[in-house]
Amino acid sequence: MPVRALTPVLAEKARAELNEDPARLEADLQHIKDWLAKQPHINARTDDQWLVAFLRGCKFSLERTKEKLDLYYSVRTTAPELFQMRHTDPLFDEILGLGAFIILPKPATPDGPLIAIARLSSYDPNKYNIVDVMAATNALMRIAMVENDNAVVAGVRNVMDLEGTTMAHFMQMTPALMKKMVVIGQDASPFRMKGAHYLNTPSIFETVFNAMKGLLNEKNKSRLFVHNKNFDELYKYIPKEALPAEYGGNAGTIDEITAYWRNKVKEYGSWLEEDIKYGTDESKRPGKPKTAEDMFGVDGSFRKLDFD
Repeated sequence: MPVRALTPVLAEKARAELNEDPARLEADLQHIKDWLAKQPHINARTDDQWLVAFLRGCKFSLERTKEKLDLYYSVRTTAPELFQMRHTDPLFDEILGLGAFIILPKPATPDGPLIAIARLSSYDPNKYNIVDVMAATNALMRIAMVENDNAVVAGVRNVMDLEGTTMAHFMQMTPALMKKMVVIGQDASPFRMKGAHYLNTPSIFETVFNAMKGLLNEKNKSRLFVHNKNFDELYKYIPKEALPAEYGGNAGTIDEITAYWRNKVKEYGSWLEEDIKYGTDESKRPGKPKTAEDMFGVDGSFRKLDFD
């Protein structure tokens, strides 16, 4: 199946910012497929639409694409709890229905990034764990990877609304989990992170924020924005009308957006089920096998964090 044609505005963005050359695309994809076929430890998807996301995320550097694919599938094997939740699991649908993480179906502008909103207080930390919320979220992001050209070409802009979050929510954010989140989002994912915007930040937020910030590279540190209750600052990056109705916008209600994704999950049901099988067999990796300790080795408690 050929790669889906980009809209003219996204095609120009891909050319200017990502070095995409349609005349070279088929050869680049074949090069990556040939390389994957020679890697005894990687069991990867090889459909064109999937692989082009990694080429675009690496600005068509073939060597960086290989490194990212290897890292992506290594993470899926060494942090399986963040990828193995089946869409048929009742817990998956429960979490989807909470609206704790929503991806807006449309970007703010034709060449704008995908917009995602996390609302941690939407789930009861005594009943749900952020690991399960992230596992359900990762399934939606994989669908976006093959379906949403804006996400792959223009990147992703995240909004973190912390209204109503409690200490119990933050205590689920262990240093080990933070490290996994950073490796997945910053290093292994083909999505380019265009910014993270924090709203309604409670007093305990700063400790976790600083711990997370310390794990990021300099480029992504510069893309963190703490607005707290200054929504006018947020609107400089995301127009108000592009947000859900609950935030004063025209992008539909959170319930409507959740229904949209429920339908997408059904549409991609067989694809998601098949996708679970991919990863690495570290026993077959040439050289030293990668372990979770190698990739995420941090203190697994909050002993080093001061919540006073």
